[in-house]
Amino acid sequence: MPTRIDILCYDGFDELDAIGPYEVFQSAAAFDAPFDVRLVTLDARETVTASHGLSVGIDGVLDTEQPADIVVVPGGGWNTRSEKGAWAEAEKGAVPDALVAAHDAGATVAAVCTGGMLLARAGLIDGRPAVTHASALDELRATDAEVIDARVVDDGDILTAGGVTSGLDLALHLVEREASEEIATRVATELEYERRDAVREY
Repeated sequence: MPTRIDILCYDGFDELDAIGPYEVFQSAAAFDAPFDVRLVTLDARETVTASHGLSVGIDGVLDTEQPADIVVVPGGGWNTRSEKGAWAEAEKGAVPDALVAAHDAGATVAAVCTGGMLLARAGLIDGRPAVTHASALDELRATDAEVIDARVVDDGDILTAGGVTSGLDLALHLVEREASEEIATRVATELEYERRDAVREY
């Protein structure tokens, strides 16, 4: 059975937060990692527009009753309180609620950048180690999360990553965790990305 990975997109998400991990996972699949990767939204639609104006095609709708094995949520637009982005989605409440439902149904939830603040709003990192974009760390400290100085924090069924490019570290870590270190190394080599000792595991 393949490991199913859904990357949850919404209007105003940061492009690299989602597309970086998507490329890592798809590259791993090309190297025989058993991954089935999709870009999804909460509502049925063909495209979603990211924070820098990129229109992204959508593969399907997030299933919160029989969720993917891993659900990845990007950030974007939190610090500017943009009308579209992570802050807007936190205020609406639908994305946090969906993440709780998916997690309760057995999904591992991973957040990139200020996607971690959506996890905080959902209560998923209360009392748990976590990180987010440096510019939102003070807000994260104001929650019940335990803020960790790391690019990636792996707490088993909840993972968080710092700002933007740390999504690559998160995705490569998941490739190593769910497939193999060899495949993760091959993907990093293909991307010409220098992996860092960036992960704190709990």
